[in-house]
Amino acid sequence: MNDKFVRPGIDDRPDYGKALTAEQKEAVSRLAEHPQNTKTIEPIDGTSSATRQAARMDETNYSAAIAGRGEVPDPESAMMDMRDPMVASDGSRPSAADMIRLGIGFTLSTIVTGVVWVSLSSILLPQLVDQIAPDQRAAFIGLINSVGSVVALFSNIIFGTFSDLTRSRFGKRTLWICSGGVLCGLCAFGISFTRSLPVILLLWCGMQVFYNWMNAPFCASLSDRVPDKFRGTLSSFMGGGGVLGQTAGSLVGSLLITKINLGFAIGALGFAAIGFIVVAIWPASKSNLDEPRAEMSVKNILKAFIPPVGAGARNFYFALIGRMMMVAGYQMITGYQLYIIKYYTLSDSGLDADGLKIKAAGIVATMSVITMVASLLAAFTAGPISDYIGMRKIPVSLAAVLFAIGAAMPWIFHNAMGMYLFAAIAGFGYGVYNAIDQALNLSILPNPAEAGKDLGILNMANTLSSVIGAALASGLVMATNNYMLIFPACIVVVLLGSVLILCIRGVK
Repeated sequence: MNDKFVRPGIDDRPDYGKALTAEQKEAVSRLAEHPQNTKTIEPIDGTSSATRQAARMDETNYSAAIAGRGEVPDPESAMMDMRDPMVASDGSRPSAADMIRLGIGFTLSTIVTGVVWVSLSSILLPQLVDQIAPDQRAAFIGLINSVGSVVALFSNIIFGTFSDLTRSRFGKRTLWICSGGVLCGLCAFGISFTRSLPVILLLWCGMQVFYNWMNAPFCASLSDRVPDKFRGTLSSFMGGGGVLGQTAGSLVGSLLITKINLGFAIGALGFAAIGFIVVAIWPASKSNLDEPRAEMSVKNILKAFIPPVGAGARNFYFALIGRMMMVAGYQMITGYQLYIIKYYTLSDSGLDADGLKIKAAGIVATMSVITMVASLLAAFTAGPISDYIGMRKIPVSLAAVLFAIGAAMPWIFHNAMGMYLFAAIAGFGYGVYNAIDQALNLSILPNPAEAGKDLGILNMANTLSSVIGAALASGLVMATNNYMLIFPACIVVVLLGSVLILCIRGVK
C-alpha cells in the first residue's frame, strides 16, 4: 500500500515535458532567459493574489529582457501564471466546506433560472402570442428573440464591467446579483397584466436587461472565487443544473400552458428570490473597498466592448464563435419547440386548437423527462471525466457532433418518436457540452483581472446566438411555411461550431 501523501496541485500536476507543445516549450525557454538591467524585487509574502503578482511584474524593466530580439514576456500569458491552483483569483483559499457551499449556490442558480427562462420563453410566451395574434406568431417570436438578444448582448458586457469596477463592503458582485433578480422579476410579473404585443416586447427587453444585470456578475464570480483545481468539476455541476433547469422548465411550462398568468407570476418570484438565496448560501464575500480599480468613466466602460487582443486572443475568438454556433443551433429548435410540435410533428393529426395544445403539451412533457435523464447522466459524469483525462476541447467538440445527430432525428422521423429521439440524443450531447464548455472558456481567458468583461463577451454566444437562431428559424418558416428545414439548418450550424472548437490551440 502506497501511503505517500500527495500534495494537491503540486505532486499531481501533469508532466509539462509531455503536456506542452513545441511552441509552448520554446515560449517557456525564452521566459527562462535572464533579463538585463532589471530592478531587484524584494520577495513578498505568498503568491496567491494575481493582482499583487501582476503589480510586481509591471515593476520589472522588461524592455531589455531579451536583448536584440525585441521580444518581452507577456505578464498576462498563461506561461506567467504562477498561482497556486488551490487558490482562487481573488486571493482566497476556499476550504472544502466553502467549495460545497459555492457548488450548491452556483448549481441552484442555474436550475432556478433555467426553469424560469425555458418555461416562459419556450412555452408560455409562444402560447400567449399564439392566443393574442396567431397570424403573427412566427414573426413576433422571431422579433422578440432577436431584439431581446441584442439588448441582452450589450447588457451582459456593460454590467460585467460595472461589477469589475464596483467596490463595496459586500464585494464587487453581491449587490448586482441581488438587485438584478428583483428588477427582472418585476418585468416578468408585468407581462401577466397585458395582452399588447408592443408592451410585451418592452417588458421582455426589460427582463433581458435586468437578468444580465444579475447574471454577468454571477458568471464572473466563478472566475473570482473558484480555484483552477475545481473549475472542471464545478462547471460540470453547473452544466447539470442548467440542463435540469431547462428540461424541468419545459415540463413546468407544459403544465402551466392553460394558466399563463400564474406561470409568469411564478417566474417573477423565482427571479426575485434566487439572487438572495444564492448569496446566502455562498460564503460571505469580503469587502473590496481597498482594492485598486480603474476610474469608472465613459471611456473605461466603452473599453468593455473592445475584445481581447494579444496573447490568447486567437483561442478566445474560436471559443466565442464556436459556442455561438452551438447555442444558435440549440435555440433554433428549442425556441420554436412548441410551434414545431403543433405545426410540424402533429400537422396531420386533425386536432382542433384546444386538442392540439393539449397534445403538444403532453409531447413536451415527455421530451422533458427524457432530456432530463439523458442530460443529467451526461452532465454529472462529463466534468469529472474531463478533469481526470485532462481534456476540454475534444469532448466539447464531440458533444456538438452528438447534438447534430440528435437534430437529424425529427427530420428523418416525422412523428412524436422523432422528437423523443431528439430529446435523448441531443439532450445527452448538450449535457456534455454544458458540463465542460464553461471550464474550456475559463482556461482560455486572456486576463483573469478582467474576467467580468471577457466572460461578458464570451456570453455573447448565449445572446447573439439567439439572434442568429431566431433569424434563421423564423426566416425559414416564413419563406417556406414549414418547420422541417429548421433541422438541417441546425445541423450545419452546430457542426460549424464543432470545427471551430477544434481550432483552439494549446488545450486538449
